Amino acid sequence: MTGDMTAKFDTRVTALDLGADGGGGEVSEATARYFDKCEEKLGLVPNVLKAYAFDDVKLRAFTDMYNDLMLGASSLSKLEREMIAVAVSSVNHCFYCLTAHGAAVRQYSGDPKLGELMVMNYRVADLTPKQRAMLDFAVKLTEKPAEIVEADRQVLRDAGFSDRDIWDIASVTGFFNMSNRVAAATDMRPNEEYHGMAR
Repeated sequence: MTGDMTAKFDTRVTALDLGADGGGGEVSEATARYFDKCEEKLGLVPNVLKAYAFDDVKLRAFTDMYNDLMLGASSLSKLEREMIAVAVSSVNHCFYCLTAHGAAVRQYSGDPKLGELMVMNYRVADLTPKQRAMLDFAVKLTEKPAEIVEADRQVLRDAGFSDRDIWDIASVTGFFNMSNRVAAATDMRPNEEYHGMAR
């Protein structure tokens, strides 16, 4: 691994000592190449990826699911998917995801105020009724999953979502509940760059 790549891992990103998680450990050649692409496209390697870098199989599973849910084909816009990420992360008080995905909301919306409102309380943001219904469902699924009933799905249909859209809303919600819990358990810290993005 090159000296430049080693420099990218000079700050610990979690409270766990797993080797290549930003604590100076070596990463595989495949992971190093993937991180070079991140650096080229994003200008940074997201710390969540560094956290998973101790195990190529886990890193690949995480990135495959993330890329499918957040960047893949869906009737939900990228902004709407990021809104779900932020609303869920707000309920769970996930510092990592609120920072990283709050920045993404600012970027996709072009509105720094919307990013801040989403982080603090999506209910006071200037959203469409359809977006509000989507986020209300995501928050209920996060807080009270056992109480989701057909009437909740029907609210989404009435707002204009298809059954496939409901699947996508549920999948993004579930993914970020998992990610929030892993981030909380490991004290995962966001990249400093996120704090100043799209402001």
